[in-house]
Amino acid sequence: MRVHDERPPRYPWWQLVLLGLVAAAEAAVWPIRRMWTSREPLDGYGLAHFASAAGDTLLAIALADSVFFSLPVDQAADKVAAYLGLTMLPLALAGPALVPLLDRAGPRRAISFAAALGRCAIALYAAPRLGTFTLFPAALGLLVFSKVHAITKNGLTMAYASPGDGLMRANARLGRIAVGGALWAFPFGFAFLKVWGSAGPMYLASAVFLGAALVNLRLPHPSMKPERRDRVGPRGRINALAAAALGAGGMRAASGFLLFLLAFALRREGQPTWWFGVLAAAGVTGSFLADLLAPRLPRNLQEELIVIGCVLAAGVGALLAFEIFGLPVLALFAVTAGATTEFGRLAFQSLMQRLAPEGALGRVFVRYEIVFQLAWVAGAFLPAVLPVSFKGGILALAGFYLSLGGIYFWRRGRSVRALTAGDA
Repeated sequence: MRVHDERPPRYPWWQLVLLGLVAAAEAAVWPIRRMWTSREPLDGYGLAHFASAAGDTLLAIALADSVFFSLPVDQAADKVAAYLGLTMLPLALAGPALVPLLDRAGPRRAISFAAALGRCAIALYAAPRLGTFTLFPAALGLLVFSKVHAITKNGLTMAYASPGDGLMRANARLGRIAVGGALWAFPFGFAFLKVWGSAGPMYLASAVFLGAALVNLRLPHPSMKPERRDRVGPRGRINALAAAALGAGGMRAASGFLLFLLAFALRREGQPTWWFGVLAAAGVTGSFLADLLAPRLPRNLQEELIVIGCVLAAGVGALLAFEIFGLPVLALFAVTAGATTEFGRLAFQSLMQRLAPEGALGRVFVRYEIVFQLAWVAGAFLPAVLPVSFKGGILALAGFYLSLGGIYFWRRGRSVRALTAGDA
């Protein structure tokens, strides 16, 4: 009697590899397909934001290889300092033009389309010229349109967020989508970099930005939110945002300081370049965790308290990183810093979007974007141009975080005392 072999059939190794690649491709395409078929306006805009984040990641890969890690530290510092000086020009150029357009809901979709198309054209022009001085005006143009996209995103989030989700959840969802876009683009950018050099990711970024522009054409017409009567200063200042803006601006300054401290101090002290990659990935992981956890926070938790709590948590994390110096602890601190910075950003964005009157959105959004960009540049400039040691920089960062929290509680106490005196 013949016994049948019931073992499952064995496939050749190349078929298993092919099946794995197909499964990976399906997993990569699934979120894009879901947002494409979704009927929710925020998902439609999420697809454009996904492509924008992916394109920015590809630009970062191209520029880092052409300007940053390929140069000696001192020469890179000079070029990056010049680059930081240029980063303030985009808002100076784009801000005044955006204010009257963003005050109305209608043009916001067209602005988002123009920003993506502009980045597509500049990336295509700059790709074969990365080794020339043309790179710097091209980078300036890319920054201009990147800031246009970032400012316009606030208005479109307000327009497309469903009442059930709320602004905090909507901002967190777009934050998760941006991280997904960056993670999706990274392996492609790295592969293009290895095969075609710095121009490869730049050409790919141009194609991705073109896709972002086309996706914007599918978006529904933005609706106006009910008009509010909050007092807004002539330059977009809202008094109720002062304390939260202090914390959020400080977090942005600390973020720029930490990024460039990692980039320059680690290299000056002879640490391997892959440390920077590990710590940068840890920071992105922290941001993604914050985007996952933010929608689960209690709805009655004040955004201002979230911002200040994040400042204090980052200060404690920096102290631990100074005391116990090593890659695992630094990676844990990078996760904490990334998460707290993202929590603070989400909380402030939600508070700003909720308090900004419909007829003054342009003034409010541009004002605080300029303030935060100034803070980030100021923080990044110090470790880029000064020989700051890594441990010394971490200690200074801890002191800055904790001082910022102390200033907040001092101001809050003074306000409470003034209110009590007024009631008496």
